[in-house]
Amino acid sequence: MEVIDIEGMMVNPYDKRDKNVVHSGERFKVRTIGIPPQGSIPECVMTSSIIFYFISGSAEVTIDGEKRNIDAGHCLVSRPGTVSMRSETGVRILGIQIET
Repeated sequence: MEVIDIEGMMVNPYDKRDKNVVHSGERFKVRTIGIPPQGSIPECVMTSSIIFYFISGSAEVTIDGEKRNIDAGHCLVSRPGTVSMRSETGVRILGIQIET
């Protein structure tokens, strides 16, 4: 069993995102994602299914051209696809990638 302090997790910038992995299993990976106010994450092709739990803030998430605004306390679940994010206010997210 492993207990992870979601509120106390460090979040590194996008260019150092590999340091944000807090747990890795055989078929899944858990990481923190942080976007500063007026920030974004460029398009990336995700080959795994994804679950994003929004800890604080909000962001506009685009997956395969479909845009949704997601607020803190909500969870987004998606199949593999092309993903990007933008946040006006800043956002902290717990992301889980699940290999299919």
